[in-house]
Amino acid sequence: MTQNIIFEQQGHIATIIIDHPPANTWDLATVTEFGQALDRVEADNEVRVVIVTGAGEKVFSGGFDVKDAANVAAITPMARELWRRIDLFEKPVVASINGFALGGGLELAMACHFRIMADDPKARVGLTELNLGIIPGWGGTQRLTRLVGRSKALDMILFSRRLSAAEALEAGLVNRLSAPGTLRQDALDFAGELAQRPPIAVRWVLKAMAAGLYEGLDEGLKVEAEGSSVVRQTRDREEGFAAFLEKRKPVFEGK
Repeated sequence: MTQNIIFEQQGHIATIIIDHPPANTWDLATVTEFGQALDRVEADNEVRVVIVTGAGEKVFSGGFDVKDAANVAAITPMARELWRRIDLFEKPVVASINGFALGGGLELAMACHFRIMADDPKARVGLTELNLGIIPGWGGTQRLTRLVGRSKALDMILFSRRLSAAEALEAGLVNRLSAPGTLRQDALDFAGELAQRPPIAVRWVLKAMAAGLYEGLDEGLKVEAEGSSVVRQTRDREEGFAAFLEKRKPVFEGK
């Protein structure tokens, strides 16, 4: 990738790092490069899990880059669609929240399948757009409600409240906390566990859940049934049953 997005890969794990100082904000170039990074991991069969994080130790992402306001008409629909794409991604995406996640930055984290946050007393997450007289526009009104419930989401958005790591965990906004010094390794360890799961089955679980959320229960059940039929024909299914009978850990190849 170019200067605003750093791409790293270790085995089956790809890490996309937002590197747009000082607050890892989203201008047109950064959004464009992020989309290219998603293209790359989506097309690479070796990648089974994706981690998204921010460069540095203080900020995951501060949201929209107001210095690039001239391009807001292009940035907003692009970011909204990319965040939706992550929500529908067929490989698990883990947000490693290494500090502040505000506005569009939190909206990105909420689109990811999992969120691990640094337990830093200074770190805060929130949708603070109403302080500027605008509203969350990259999926925040919908995904925050889905994660924490309507009343909590309204309280956070209407009053632009910023939650600490402990408060975010209690609200169900993040899945787990990590010491700031071990966050990167903890995220890699978590992604490593995910990468050992059967990739085809993982993909169908994500597809079925996404179908249910976006298209309703009946469509979700339809995709689940289709996935059940597909995975029964895989070598991973054979390996899973064999490992169970042989009392050993399965080694899934994604075939």
